[in-house]
Amino acid sequence: MLLAGEVKGELARIQPARRCCRRAELLGLVHGSAGSELRTMDHATARTAVLLAASLGITVEAPRSVIGDGRSRSRGARHHLVVDVPATSLGSWSWPEAPECDRRAFLRGALLGSGSISFGRSGPHVEFVHRTADAAASLADLLVAMGVRPLRSERRGHHVIYLKGQDEIATLLGLVGANRGVLELETQRVGRDVRARLNRLVNAEEANLARTVEASDRQLAAIDRLEADGSLPRLSPALRDTAAFRRRMPDADLDTLAAALGVSRSAVNHRLRRIVELAAEQED
Repeated sequence: MLLAGEVKGELARIQPARRCCRRAELLGLVHGSAGSELRTMDHATARTAVLLAASLGITVEAPRSVIGDGRSRSRGARHHLVVDVPATSLGSWSWPEAPECDRRAFLRGALLGSGSISFGRSGPHVEFVHRTADAAASLADLLVAMGVRPLRSERRGHHVIYLKGQDEIATLLGLVGANRGVLELETQRVGRDVRARLNRLVNAEEANLARTVEASDRQLAAIDRLEADGSLPRLSPALRDTAAFRRRMPDADLDTLAAALGVSRSAVNHRLRRIVELAAEQED
């Protein structure tokens, strides 16, 4: 199964050729951050921010490591990498006026900077976590503009935008260029379809087998009754042959009996039904 880190690694390796796309991706990376500060635990994401800034002629310091609450290094603590991008160096940017490539780049940056991806047993999940409601709402609007329908919630004081449906997540991953992620989703979907089809076939086979066993028991009981009252030898040759083969092959289905007798399936079914009817008449 593909890991979330591999999808983010694929996105981090994308190098936009156009300057406008690089700036849009950098804006997406710092979207919703305090000022223009990128805070991440992913080294590839921090490296992407530094490389994008350098390609735009923006000077940034090397990423610094801080604990989640902003303090300096501490043994055993959970560290974040922080990249400070000067807000004034990014300039103004308008989503409505941005071309398609810039919008995709922005969403790729947002997924790298504030997003997380998982491919669990319960299904794929993508979410974006922001500190402010405005940042979350604006990102939700941008996703809707690109044909993705997100959901919103709050968790421990943070505002979360998340995607649950496989189609929605596949659309987003396709937009940002996560081709391996799209392939993983398709693989999971095919796997589920195959398992569901196999389950249906197994259930149908079990039901058919249960019906065959029940019918065979009913037919064998009828043959025993006809033999007990002396009626079995007086049956027509076709019915006697069918009764003999049913006794010889108690677990066989109608197709197997028909092949053994050299007649059609419907003929076997008619003969066995007639044997059961005669036994019922004798019992009455």
